[in-house]
Amino acid sequence: MKKLIFVLLLLIGTAPVVRAIDGHHQHLSPEEFNEKIKAFITEKADLTTAEAAKFFPVYFELQKRKKELNGKMWDLLRKGKDKELTEAEYDDIMTKVYDLKIKEKEVEKEYYVKFKKILSAKKVFMVQRAEARFNRELIRNVNQNEKAKREKERERERKKQ
Repeated sequence: MKKLIFVLLLLIGTAPVVRAIDGHHQHLSPEEFNEKIKAFITEKADLTTAEAAKFFPVYFELQKRKKELNGKMWDLLRKGKDKELTEAEYDDIMTKVYDLKIKEKEVEKEYYVKFKKILSAKKVFMVQRAEARFNRELIRNVNQNEKAKREKERERERKKQ
């Protein structure tokens, strides 16, 4: 009995370490995320140090504005979960969502003009491609991590049986 208790305590004590090694607690702070995307875009868009120094403050300003607009959209969409809304209220929500999407595109165009004062149009294009690639790789990594988690869970289940 003492051996069983010892083994259980040992397993419980090492579980956080195993999970950390396993990559489960590798969340990035917003600052770390920004540094990763900055490094990725700088490399893939072939930005010089001077270009990156001028470009990224404006780039992150755009990201902040887009995040605010997306937050407003999600707030509206959450209101749509209320089953008691009328057709007119749903129409109002959707009209506002589409207005915010249009506003987001207007903001992006406004920042394109700002970006062209810092970078050539070709480099702005390369930045956009790099950003899209970063997002695809991020999603791919998340999907791979989720797949690995599911595989480990299945393996644990098989071992239990």
